[in-house]
Amino acid sequence: MTHKIEKIAVIGAGTMGSGIAAQIANAGLPVLLLDLPAREGEDKTPAEKAIDRLLASDPPQLMHKSNASLISTGIIDEDMDKLAEMDWIIEAVIEQLPIKQRLYRQLAEVVHDNTLITSNTSTIPIRLLVEGMADDFKRRFAITHYFNPVRYMRLLELVRGPETTDEVMDALDHMNDVVLGKGVVRCEDTPGFLGNRVGVYALQVGLHEALSMNLSIEDADALMGRPMGIPKTGIFGLYDLIGVDLMRDVVASLRQILPEGDAFHAVGHDPEILDEMIADGYTGQKGKGGFYRGAESGREVRIFEGSGDGRSWRTATRMLPACAQAAADALARGDEPLTPLLADKGEHGLFARRTLVKILSYAASLLGEVTQSAQDIDDAMKLGFNWIRGPFELIDAIGAEKLAAMADEADIELPEQIKSLPFYAVSGSELLVRHSNGSQHPVKLADGVVRFHLTRQTMQPLASNPAASLFELDGGIRLIEFHSKANALTGQSMEIVAQAAANPGTGILVHNDAQHFSAGVDLNAFLAMIRAENWTSIDSFLNDFQQAVKALKYTNVPVVGAPSGLAVGGGYEVLAHCDKLVVHSNSILGLVESGVGLVPAGGGIKQTYLRWYEKLGDWNEAAWKAWMQLGYGLTGSSPQMASKLAYFNETRDSHVMNRDYLITQGCAAIAEMQEGYRAPATPDCQLADHSLIAKMADFMQAGIDRGDFFAHDKTVALAIASVMVADEGEGPETDEQGLYDRERRAFLRLAKTAPSKERITSLLEQGEAVRN
Repeated sequence: MTHKIEKIAVIGAGTMGSGIAAQIANAGLPVLLLDLPAREGEDKTPAEKAIDRLLASDPPQLMHKSNASLISTGIIDEDMDKLAEMDWIIEAVIEQLPIKQRLYRQLAEVVHDNTLITSNTSTIPIRLLVEGMADDFKRRFAITHYFNPVRYMRLLELVRGPETTDEVMDALDHMNDVVLGKGVVRCEDTPGFLGNRVGVYALQVGLHEALSMNLSIEDADALMGRPMGIPKTGIFGLYDLIGVDLMRDVVASLRQILPEGDAFHAVGHDPEILDEMIADGYTGQKGKGGFYRGAESGREVRIFEGSGDGRSWRTATRMLPACAQAAADALARGDEPLTPLLADKGEHGLFARRTLVKILSYAASLLGEVTQSAQDIDDAMKLGFNWIRGPFELIDAIGAEKLAAMADEADIELPEQIKSLPFYAVSGSELLVRHSNGSQHPVKLADGVVRFHLTRQTMQPLASNPAASLFELDGGIRLIEFHSKANALTGQSMEIVAQAAANPGTGILVHNDAQHFSAGVDLNAFLAMIRAENWTSIDSFLNDFQQAVKALKYTNVPVVGAPSGLAVGGGYEVLAHCDKLVVHSNSILGLVESGVGLVPAGGGIKQTYLRWYEKLGDWNEAAWKAWMQLGYGLTGSSPQMASKLAYFNETRDSHVMNRDYLITQGCAAIAEMQEGYRAPATPDCQLADHSLIAKMADFMQAGIDRGDFFAHDKTVALAIASVMVADEGEGPETDEQGLYDRERRAFLRLAKTAPSKERITSLLEQGEAVRN
């Protein structure tokens, strides 16, 4: 039986239920959100309040506030009849079995024979959820476990019961994968499934090891963060982000449901410090702070230590432990970051080795119990916890000999599953992954899904350097991949762009599947040149950048940019010179250079100005629009939002909900353009009238007088204006290269100022650009 899913309801308007409803609305589908009646004396129901929270959420759960209009609200008992027409009902009520079972009995009396019903639970087995329900209900029931925040966390754990049909599982898989943009991992109905089972254990190991070794909180987070390929929040930062009290509840839940003898129980107890913090309101970012808090200035961060009335706060150090810095340097060079981390002879290296070997051993011990494929556990951690590499990829990177030594040091025994490596191996053009029985099988992905960090392991690049590589895909399409630290763009990055333009094959795709496409040009390199007053080198770098993107723009084959995550500054400037964008729906597009006292100088001002002229047909209006958004450093947090800034063209560009389809859709876009393709014509350009400068200067001065702007903001704003607006006595005549030249001149003028140098320095050294 084919299950068509068009009408959807979510029951439960808490954090998870409202987030699920928001993602359904983001996909352009109407959704009914039900919860309890309004409390006595209150005007709004919980579901109506949930809409208010979604509209105010930061980061935004809705891709555009207008998407809220797709969510209708109601009351469970009063609107139960509306569920009769639903194709899929998602239950996200409180984690209490009697309440869920009562709801299911109500649903069974109302819904039609094809309605799919799923629960968002992560703690209650299916056999208990559907106990006493009719077989027909059980066949249409599954668990769809989302991760918070739903819009941004990619993992969807799909769990079947003994009676759940293949047709139901396939329909839910397709819906969540293609429509809602999730990375679906099918899990067995085992306690904690995959993501939380490993992820929470990893947090608890890090927490207990750090406290037992008396490591500083920020050192522990620096070590169990980016050097290991884990998000920079680390252990204590993630505790604060999730909520110290909520994490305590999650740990307690796993403690109850995991079998006796599971290694989790060794770290599943709460340190006394957590109870003290929660009692005093230190529950994390949502409270007065947690392990971290912001100072009153809003700029300084302090670390929480101590207990009771004697608890104290001190300024957090930003200096990385030596081995963490060495790991960061290795990553920037393209070397293995774990090598210096694990080789450290001091307490930091010991912490890294003890935590990693325990986490990896635990993950390996679950192979054969919770899943047969190592890929499932790796996918769960990468999609649900934003790890760069999954546990088995980390095991392969460390190697059997080193792991054995780490296990001896930690006085633990490695599980049998970890004693035969590697877990991943290349065979011809296929990447194989080992299963629990020792057999190897091709990595399994849905049709059309491409994760390039896996695919590239089976390929040899046409050209490569530490910052970027050029690959050839099927059909002669070239793929430009940035892979420097944080994908910051360097001269080497642009060398690969230029090589692609010179050898374009049948089309060019600009893509990487890192968490962020690129946050812009490497500011560290600029700061070094500014301190050395090496203006010639800065101008040369900018010119090389401009000529590379210009060559990309005018190749005789289609060029498509396919970004995900942050694509700002110089990263967006590369995309702005493509024929078309295929964008992940969570991509952030824009030009943010003004915040550090600089201007976009890789064609960004030029392209923004020309795009606004294309929309408005008036050079002065185009200059004003471009100037306002560039001066404020505005970005679009979704394609819908970016279209308001002309960074995304809704009539030409497209977006996908699931970033795993960016390569497939990007290549399809190239194929559609190939027949009869001609490079774009050189644009007609004109400078805006010089009279605009006075209006812009007055606007900035009024802002300074109100206290909205600082003095250097005006200097930066007028430098941006100088690219688009004629100088006094200058005519409107210019061309595209003329606009490139004006960008470089404006950039250099600002780079020579002390306030711009101060902004860049403060961003790199303190993590936030000063206002000056």
